[in-house]
Amino acid sequence: MNQHAEDLPEINCGRPQKMLPKSYFWRIAEDIPHNLAWTLMFLSISVPILLWWIISNTGLIPPLFLPSPGQVWEAFQRLLASGDLQKDIAFSLFRVLGGFSLAAIVSIPLGTLMGTFASIRALLEPVIGIVRYMPAPAFIPLLILYFGLGETPKIMLIFIGTLFFNTLMVMDAVKFVPKELLETTYTLGGQRKQVLLQVIFPFILPNIIDACRVNMAASWNLVIVSELVAATEGLGRRISVAQRYLKTDEIFAGLIVIGLIGLGIDLLFRLLLRASCKWAMTNDK
Repeated sequence: MNQHAEDLPEINCGRPQKMLPKSYFWRIAEDIPHNLAWTLMFLSISVPILLWWIISNTGLIPPLFLPSPGQVWEAFQRLLASGDLQKDIAFSLFRVLGGFSLAAIVSIPLGTLMGTFASIRALLEPVIGIVRYMPAPAFIPLLILYFGLGETPKIMLIFIGTLFFNTLMVMDAVKFVPKELLETTYTLGGQRKQVLLQVIFPFILPNIIDACRVNMAASWNLVIVSELVAATEGLGRRISVAQRYLKTDEIFAGLIVIGLIGLGIDLLFRLLLRASCKWAMTNDK
């Protein structure tokens, strides 16, 4: 019974049975050695960059459409030396963190309550289900009309675009709380408030962090959209100006910076998950 499923013979009626090769690479739902993991992660970055360098240096695609990695690096250094890149990053980060933090403050308790109490779920789920299908950028004209062209409409756009999805993901996480755990808590004399705060919320905390990690990407998409419409600073604005003047190298530089910042935020969420939910990481193993 200790033999892996991948190592079992393949059953084919009327055909000779074949043994699947033993390999860490193809094992289902199992960890792989750290050396192999680091190698694969290195290849996932290095291979696309190598292909990009080869294609851009063949001359088949003009630099206007595909600048070389060297040209993009020069554009990055140019923006960094002028100070524009630092300013754009600061404005975009402020908008993303502001809008996403507001959405998290509302969606986490709201989703927890909706998942815990069927009455609250029945009251709010229909309207949330309707609004979440409305594209957040469609609210831009109204937000500009209500709040003008300052920072408020950009932050509110991120808030609207993140709130409903985060709420529903948190609500769904409550469904996986074992009923036996709740019944045991009541049997031991636990009150409703204790069940909510000391049983349900700690149990779904890893799922909450994962939901925030996923929806942070949506916040970045929305801030770029908002800066394309009405902004004087920000990475989205920088990309829009570069497109207007056909500075493709700056467009690539801006996109890469956005990706690196997103990767950094994703890693921070993973570290938060490991630091605050060690019990969940242990159970996964």
